[in-house]
Amino acid sequence: MNNPILLKNLRSIPDFPIKGINFRDVTTLFKDAECVKIMTDELYEMYKDAGITKIVGIESRGFVMSSALAVRLGAGVVLCRKPGKLPADTIQETYSKEYGTDTIEIHCDAINENDVVLLHDDLLATGGTMRAAYNLVKKFNPKKILVNFLIEISDEGLDGRSAFEEGTDIRTLMQM
Repeated sequence: MNNPILLKNLRSIPDFPIKGINFRDVTTLFKDAECVKIMTDELYEMYKDAGITKIVGIESRGFVMSSALAVRLGAGVVLCRKPGKLPADTIQETYSKEYGTDTIEIHCDAINENDVVLLHDDLLATGGTMRAAYNLVKKFNPKKILVNFLIEISDEGLDGRSAFEEGTDIRTLMQM
């Protein structure tokens, strides 16, 4: 993958949010119509034959491409959010982070056992949030769960894939 147009338009911000972090800002990709089209087309080609029925977008940057891809695939969109943001009954997953814990949730009626679910977020670094989302979706007992990121960071000593069981279908558009 690593489309040169996407790489050229991806902004990196050194020392954000703290010193030593090279933040990849995907908003520069979202604001460019050509980049959005490229990402949507590449994601569609990647998953067009996977039988996906629901795409779970992880708050908040994961909402953007999950929605665009859902239109192309004819799938529904499920929002995975922080507590208190969804209005109906939810199911939650709490997970550890390097500086404490966090919780994410999905509506109780969002996924069923007949669904093939694609989890989507912007960036794979440590894998903590997506692993929590994966565990949360597993509680619904869908037919299959696939995992996708726009970017995978591995050049900074990060190995987000190690947060998942061997054999988990994880795909990315760009690797850095």
